[in-house]
Amino acid sequence: MEKHTLHTDIAIIGGGIAGLWALNQLRNGGYSAILFEQKALGSDQTIGSQGMIHGGIKYALSGVWSGDSHTISAMPAIWRACLAGTGKVDLRACKILSDDFYLWSSASLQSRLTSFFASKMLRGHVEKLKAADYPAPLQASAFRGQVYRLIDLVLDVPSLVQTLSNQHRQAIFSIDWHSASLRREGDRATLALPHCTVVPQRLLLTAGSGNEALISALGGATPAMQRRPLQQVLVKHRYRENFFAHCIGGSPSPRLTISSHRTRADEPVWYLGGDLATEGVDDDPDQLIDKARRELTELLPWIDLGRTQWRTLRLDRAEPRQSTLLRPDSAFVGKVDTVDNTLAAWPTKLALSPDLADEIQRQLVADNILPRHQPDLSLLQSMGQPPIAAAYWDTLFQ
Repeated sequence: MEKHTLHTDIAIIGGGIAGLWALNQLRNGGYSAILFEQKALGSDQTIGSQGMIHGGIKYALSGVWSGDSHTISAMPAIWRACLAGTGKVDLRACKILSDDFYLWSSASLQSRLTSFFASKMLRGHVEKLKAADYPAPLQASAFRGQVYRLIDLVLDVPSLVQTLSNQHRQAIFSIDWHSASLRREGDRATLALPHCTVVPQRLLLTAGSGNEALISALGGATPAMQRRPLQQVLVKHRYRENFFAHCIGGSPSPRLTISSHRTRADEPVWYLGGDLATEGVDDDPDQLIDKARRELTELLPWIDLGRTQWRTLRLDRAEPRQSTLLRPDSAFVGKVDTVDNTLAAWPTKLALSPDLADEIQRQLVADNILPRHQPDLSLLQSMGQPPIAAAYWDTLFQ
């Protein structure tokens, strides 16, 4: 059987938030882009996100309003434009879990937060609330702290993945690496499939932690990748009020981050992150669950969750390697060192996905990679299409 050659502007490997957003923005911009995913769309890191589109305030708490802070501070407005249908990517079908995100502190930290949030650089990003405006879980007479509303919002991540995939479903395909492979032909990378060879102007690697193996398959060493692990906690309960908030303790990062979700059976789940998840990465699950119970009892003693079930979830945050293994400052796009036509990309956080796509487009234009090809996608139909990854609060409590 004759093996066809399929020329395309962009071939994307990896169907998490980075790849899906790039696919949408590039195709909306006139490029022929095709995405390949080996498992389910949004698997692992994306579906494990709490869905917060934040403006960087939690990073500014360290006292450093960095270049990253200025980049990420623009993200909520960019996402809101997309949710309204006026941005570069149409997210009007995406479910918003909350238009508000809160930050609360104990009484002992009031003076520190008051002076910090009063600074000129944070005006417009944070609003101190009166007691009548507190979210329901903090409207208790026993609560003596302060509450601030951030410009952040929270999205339903399965809905986000579904929305992004629905826009260009005809250009998304499953890939089986037992029968497919990346190949180097001279100084260029191609994608060898059973029935055709995909020859892209640019190959874009957006596979999260999978980028490491893909770069290695091309004989590359850079960009190098790092993993920053965490262990999140999920608790299914009977308390019906939603809560989306950071609790600030004595460290620069949030002591506890809570987001609210629902199982398919409409059962409430709190998804717990923050220092609990980063400091508890090496704990065994029962040990970390005990810590989470104690944290909730100490911070929210007036809330009765009713009958509870607990789970933990280990995730790797895949990112470009930093000299100190700290959190990278921005979305990253870099050229793979062994070929001329391949970029590896990590958004470093969900909220920066639009910034990542913008940087990809900037690099394409700088390299004079413009819309050129109109591939016949029927050549790929036999590969099938990947499903949407199931939310962890559905799979872990089965």
